[in-house]
Amino acid sequence: MAEEWESAAFKARVDEVLHRFVADEADLLAAVDPVLGPVAERLEAAVAVGKRLRAAFCYWGWRAARQPDSDALVRAAASMELVHAAAVVHDDLIDDSPLRHGRPTAHLAFGDVVRHHPRAADAARSLAMLVGDLLMSLAGQLFATSGLPAAYLGRARPLWAALARDLIAGECLEILQTGVAPDTTASLKVIRYKTAKYTVEQPLLIGGALAGAGDRLREGYSAYGLPLGEAFQLRDDLLGLLGDTRHTGKANADDVRGHRPTALLAETWRIAGAGEREQLRALLGRHDVDEDGLEAVRRVMRRLKAPDRVESMIAARVEEALGALQELDVPAPAARALTGLAHSAAVRVS
Repeated sequence: MAEEWESAAFKARVDEVLHRFVADEADLLAAVDPVLGPVAERLEAAVAVGKRLRAAFCYWGWRAARQPDSDALVRAAASMELVHAAAVVHDDLIDDSPLRHGRPTAHLAFGDVVRHHPRAADAARSLAMLVGDLLMSLAGQLFATSGLPAAYLGRARPLWAALARDLIAGECLEILQTGVAPDTTASLKVIRYKTAKYTVEQPLLIGGALAGAGDRLREGYSAYGLPLGEAFQLRDDLLGLLGDTRHTGKANADDVRGHRPTALLAETWRIAGAGEREQLRALLGRHDVDEDGLEAVRRVMRRLKAPDRVESMIAARVEEALGALQELDVPAPAARALTGLAHSAAVRVS
């Protein structure tokens, strides 16, 4: 890879690793019994597309520690995308989301496969859960067989426990906070544990650990990664309800129908008066809310300038992340790449 990083070229390298690795695993699964064919197909579908941001952060956690480009490192970094694929399958299942990347989510896609089952919906959800579990297992396998020296892998192994614990803590927090009175502080904690850590901070730390990064550099990774990861999810909150579904590929009714603890809803609630809160109460958590109901929620948000407040939160976090990056003594290509990634994570339409 050239000294100047090309994000498209890197994404192609990660895609090649993921597609080949998961295709081989899917073939092994399908070889057990032909009836497993649809499960194997969903395994491959789970990694078919993606921005590969998590792999990129892992890669630059390595390169910023002055290690050279390495195909083995790219394989290890690609394992971060399998963690993400597992989290997506589980998250869609928990939230009962109908769409991802413009296509039916795993638990809905399995509907036709199990239509003969006496409890077809439950069976489809169970299959999706198991696909997510397998993807998480495969993440560890790809990491362990990346080709990096065992001593390098050993330095990073403890971080995998932290990654899984924080991710699960965030999912649990979201479930426990769903449906309660919106609270911005609680929403930001969900964001930090459910998304920010495993999207930016922990891939950086894992890449740094593989490279033997020192304490100061690892502290800098956290100072950069946590606010940037929060900015990433705050942007997701805005896109989830206000974005164009043709770009996001997700249903924009999910957060309202699920009464999820997003920062956007929490900020709206915090500013809202009694009448506006009553209007929101009548719409949040209703599974039958239609486009008129969604637009009513959007009007309240815009009137109270809640989206503008979330935009300000995003901008402040990106500024904080870039400020932390400037304090680090990292090679110029790494600094440029991490600056570009910060903007890619926070300024996007999908």
